[in-house]
Amino acid sequence: MRTILFKASPSRSPTRSTPHRQTFSDTLMDENFENARELISKWDASRSSSLHCDVANLFASDNRYEAQQYLNSIKDLQIAMQYHISQDPTSDKLVLAQNLMEIAMKRLEKEFYIILKSRRQHLDPESVSRASRSSVSEFEDESEEDELSRVEEDSISEVELVSMDAMKDLKAIAECMIGVGYGKECVKIFKIIRKSIVDEALYHLNVESMLSLAQIQKMDWEVLEVKIKAWLHAVKVAVKTLFYGERVLCDQVFSSSPSLKESCFADITREGALSLFVFPENVAKCKKAPERIFRTLDLYEAIADLWTEIEPIFDLESTSTIRQQVINSLNKLGEAVRATLTEFETAISKFNSKAAVPGGGIHPLTRYVMNYITFLADYSGVLTDILADWPLTVPSPLPEAYFGSPVSADGTSTSSISIRLAWLILVMLCKLDGKAEIYKDVALSYLFLANNLQYVVNKVQKSSLKLLLGDEWMEKHEEKVRQYASNYERMGWSKVFAALPDANDNQMTTPQVTDCFKRFNSSFEEAYNNQASWVVSDSKLRDQIKVSVARKLVPVYREFYGKNRQLVARKEGIVRFAPDDLGNYLSDLLFGAGGSGSSLSLSTSSSASSFSSSSGHSRGVRSR
Repeated sequence: MRTILFKASPSRSPTRSTPHRQTFSDTLMDENFENARELISKWDASRSSSLHCDVANLFASDNRYEAQQYLNSIKDLQIAMQYHISQDPTSDKLVLAQNLMEIAMKRLEKEFYIILKSRRQHLDPESVSRASRSSVSEFEDESEEDELSRVEEDSISEVELVSMDAMKDLKAIAECMIGVGYGKECVKIFKIIRKSIVDEALYHLNVESMLSLAQIQKMDWEVLEVKIKAWLHAVKVAVKTLFYGERVLCDQVFSSSPSLKESCFADITREGALSLFVFPENVAKCKKAPERIFRTLDLYEAIADLWTEIEPIFDLESTSTIRQQVINSLNKLGEAVRATLTEFETAISKFNSKAAVPGGGIHPLTRYVMNYITFLADYSGVLTDILADWPLTVPSPLPEAYFGSPVSADGTSTSSISIRLAWLILVMLCKLDGKAEIYKDVALSYLFLANNLQYVVNKVQKSSLKLLLGDEWMEKHEEKVRQYASNYERMGWSKVFAALPDANDNQMTTPQVTDCFKRFNSSFEEAYNNQASWVVSDSKLRDQIKVSVARKLVPVYREFYGKNRQLVARKEGIVRFAPDDLGNYLSDLLFGAGGSGSSLSLSTSSSASSFSSSSGHSRGVRSR
């Protein structure tokens, strides 16, 4: 029988962990780690004692290839860390990798600071604004040949190239730091440095951030006007260059993070922009005066013209307070303009001087108001916006024909500014009607009205008011001037005209002729002496008036003189004027200041020839 021997089963030993077999991925991650450690350690920022300086800069022009490798190594290090976390969260390699990442971030933080400081002159808003016209691509390796070819491009200046490179470097660093979770450190440095640059630029533009409303209200107008002029220059530079350039820089550097680029731009510009745009609102709240309206309009016009640029620059939610401040300033400036125009109209209505202008000349009120309105017309664009929702309220009912509301060429109503300016002129003309009553001589009253209305018409004709008020307005007021001149002629010379006989009266006795000559002599001398100091300022109107009087007077007198002079030739002093003398004397009138400086006398020893000689002498010495 076969004996079967059985060996006792050996006792089982405790279970042991199988050693981890290194995979291809492990090997690749270890290589990435070692490569990163070698390059990051080389540029360890802890070797220098300060953030502000170092022996060499990683992003210097001669290190651009290594800078790119440095950024790539950080990306590889992050990938390796993520891999080890997924494989073994307790791996010692994670601790080493984290320490290495801290070193790398300190290096990039320092490089970020160095670029912002050392290339500041190439990151100024003007350079950034120009460079923004060229696309800023991702940070990429560039050979010396590529760099040389770029420099040779005529369309891009050297300054723009340096500016573009600086922005690309900043963008590359920011994207890297944000990608590994160190965005706050990057943003903090950027905000501190760029805000100081913006604040310094505004300071050099004379934008005073601490100027309060109370301080502005206490300023003398001359001082405030200087500050307004400075602001008008500053706002253009600030919007077109400073804020625009800063927006471009923030958008480029932090393009990978919309929230960070918005936060950076808002925090950098908010304080300066609010200080800049609150100034017009504070000016608008100051005491109103007619002469200040033009600076108020300058402020309004500057903001309105820049609004299409301001809005897209500050279109972020975090900069809505800046946009609202701009709108508030526009609204307050508009209110100030409307209030000033109301006060100006009231001042015209309440003008209370009772002094008569010598010779019926141009009243100071006419000169002041028309010069004022002429300047207002130069702001017709902004005034149209300001007055659009401010309808004219006439305090008392007036006939439409009297108001003379201007209409455009196609018959439609013109803008609110045209109606408003026409109304202000009408208020002044109504006031002048009252001033005309001061003169005791009715003829002089009409001459005063003709003078002043002609001045108004001339001002309108020679300025942009003509386009605003229109041809119909001009025609109506030119006709009114002719009516005033005709009334002056009728009232001032009717007695002289009446002294001459009817042209059909051919049967006059010698006593009748003698009496007619005497009455004519007396009335003409009275009219001449009475009007010797009267004036017509407009040379064209003056000539028209004198020609009109001469045409009605001289031919009739010449005919009477020719028919009847012989009848009274033996009577001395009866014929005092030859027909040509009348024209000479008339031509000497309406220059003011006493005419020729002499008056006609009723002395019977005078003769027609002596008056002719005297008149000729006076014209010879007059400077015209």
